[in-house]
Order: sequence, then structure tokens, then C-alpha cells
Amino acid sequence: MNREKATIEIISQSAKQTMEIARLLSGQLREGDILALSGELGSGKTCFAGGIARGLGVSESYQITSPTFTLINEYPARCDLYHFDVYRLNGYSEFEDLGYEEYFSRGGVVVIEWAEKIAPVLPVDTFFVSFEYIDENIRNIKIKGLKSRLKELAIDLETEVSRRWL
Repeated sequence: MNREKATIEIISQSAKQTMEIARLLSGQLREGDILALSGELGSGKTCFAGGIARGLGVSESYQITSPTFTLINEYPARCDLYHFDVYRLNGYSEFEDLGYEEYFSRGGVVVIEWAEKIAPVLPVDTFFVSFEYIDENIRNIKIKGLKSRLKELAIDLETEVSRRWL
């Protein structure tokens, strides 16, 4: 299998657009995919996770919030969503104590906020998504992953972004 990595960059003009970008990306996600989100507080990680949730079919009756104190929220969808927030952990050894491997192998989609804290235990095929402030509303979103899967992931995004936002 080709392990060549690639990165795509997307400029989001608003929180609503960040959610829409994530919703579009989720159309190509499949069971076992892991998205590792990183960025400053308030940069869009939870908003992005909400877009993934809606794109996977998580019901609007679920409020998508960051599981800062519970560490994980589980949502039923076409691919179940396991949403981690590891902000409060001191490192990947504490993540190992949570039994994360079970979630990685359950067949759902895993989204992890503050993933830089646990990077050493993430699989090679993880999608790394970073959020950078440009200004109060605008974010630079970089998605890095295996080139073959990243190309597949961005199919819907390229069409929609070029048509609506650029």
C-alpha cells in the first residue's frame, strides 16, 4: 500500500462554512477512519466535529458538544461516531488507559479534539486536521493524510467548494 502523504488547505470564512466543509468530507468517510483535530481554543474543532456528525447522519436531536469532561461522546449514525476530547489528558499514556483501541476497531468514525496530545498512538492512516486563525471568523484548515485516501475524501469538497466558495 502506498504510504505517501499529502495535504489540502481550505480557507473557511465562517463557523457555518467550517461545518459545511466537514459535512461534505464526511460523505467519503468510512468505518475505521480517524480524524485527529488540533488547533487553538475556539479555532473550529468542535464545529468541524459537528459537521462530521451531521454528514454521517447523526440526528439533529443530538446536540454536538465537546466531551471535555466525559472524554468521549458516542452518536449513532450510518457509521457510528466516537467523538473524543483529550484536552484534559496529560499525554497518550492516559489515553491508553481509556481503552481507545476498542473504539479504533469498532468500525465507526473517530474524531479526536486536541489530538496532538496523543499523536504517538495514532495509526498511520489517520487524517490530521489543523485549524489556524486568520482572523475572528476566518480559518485556514489543513487536512493531511495518505494521498490516495485524501484524494478520495476531497472529491465532494473540491466540486462544492469550487462551485460555491471560490
